[in-house]
Formats: sequence, structure tokens, C-alpha cells
Amino acid sequence: MTNKRLWQDDYWLLIIQQYLCKPVGIKPIFNRKMVELSLELHITPQELHQRLGDLARLRTPRIERLWREYGENPRRLSRAVSLLRSMKGFNSGGEFFEGVDVQETFELDFRPIPEDQRLTPIMLIIILDLYFRLTPITMVSQTPEVQELARLIRIPTALVVDVLEVFQYCDPYLNRRDKTASPLLMPCKKIWQRYGNNDARQLADYAEQLKVYFQ
Repeated sequence: MTNKRLWQDDYWLLIIQQYLCKPVGIKPIFNRKMVELSLELHITPQELHQRLGDLARLRTPRIERLWREYGENPRRLSRAVSLLRSMKGFNSGGEFFEGVDVQETFELDFRPIPEDQRLTPIMLIIILDLYFRLTPITMVSQTPEVQELARLIRIPTALVVDVLEVFQYCDPYLNRRDKTASPLLMPCKKIWQRYGNNDARQLADYAEQLKVYFQ
């Protein structure tokens, strides 16, 4: 869970800036720019999305004042954001976060896995969703859904197929008795443990949200 102490009122300037990015308005949770800001601040995309909603509704007098001062003055907003980002320790865990224990959790899902730098956990989650939509015989490079997903997440089709095959070794219903030497087995097992035994519809909804990051 995000440490609420990481939120600072100055961050409303960054939220206003995100809101004003075209198309103006509330962005999807996993909009790439929102995720990049989330990783920068060590605050989950879900919380930043909630803050965007608060801004859109002008929920507090402070938000109203900030909107009047910056929302209608892009130049002033740009200067204020530049000043905020120039603060010593911003985005580094240094003095800016002094006294705050920053432990990465959700951030790791967006970073390459050691076993293959082309893959991240969120990509494995999306591929797992595809796994439940296919049968083993269709988990091949010629399958249109496999090709489409490979294009979306910008990895070779063969790599998607490799991950799908490794997920077969995680699937208790297949009960494959042969072994695999793939280095992807452990990261795939971790993703399966998190999502493989849950409601497939919930996984599908989450995967669709994550796909926005790659669009």
C-alpha cells in the first residue's frame, strides 16, 4: 500500500499538468504519462487517478484556488512545475523524501525482469490473460491473437509464444510432466500465483486496463 506521507500538496501542480495534457480531462489509470509520473513519485497509478477525479470535481477549496491560479495559466503552471522538479532530491529519494521509507512495490511491475529485459511483469499479466483465451494448440506464432498482442506490447511474436508455453507448466489443469529449462519459469510462476487462480473476468478487466499503457 502506498505510504500516504509521500503525497505532498505541491503535487497538485503535476496533477493539473496531467489533466491538461491532450485530450484534456481524466486519463485512464494506466495512461503511459500517468504511470511515468506514478513511478516518479512512488505513488500508485490508482491513487493518482483518484486525484485526477478530485481535481475534475474541484473537491476542496485548495484545489479550487490552485485551479484558478494555474489551470487557466499554462505558462505559470509550467514555471511552477519546473521549479518543483528542480528541488533537490526530487524523484531521487534524497532530501526531498527525507524521513520517508520508500519501498518499491507496484513499481516493479513496470520494470524489466532480470530473466529477460524485453519483458515486464505487466506484460506477463497481459500474456496470461491471452493464455486463458487460447488452447495449447493455438499458442503458436500463426495465431492472429498472438500476433496482435506481440505488436501491441512491441516484442517478437516468438517471445509471446515462449511465455504462453511456460505458462503451460504453471497450469495445474494441464499437469505437464515434462520439464522446462526456460529462465522464464520463475517469473511466470509468480504471475500465475498472483492472477492464475483468480476470476478470469477480473484478470481480463485488469489486462485491458494495462493495455492502455502500450497504446
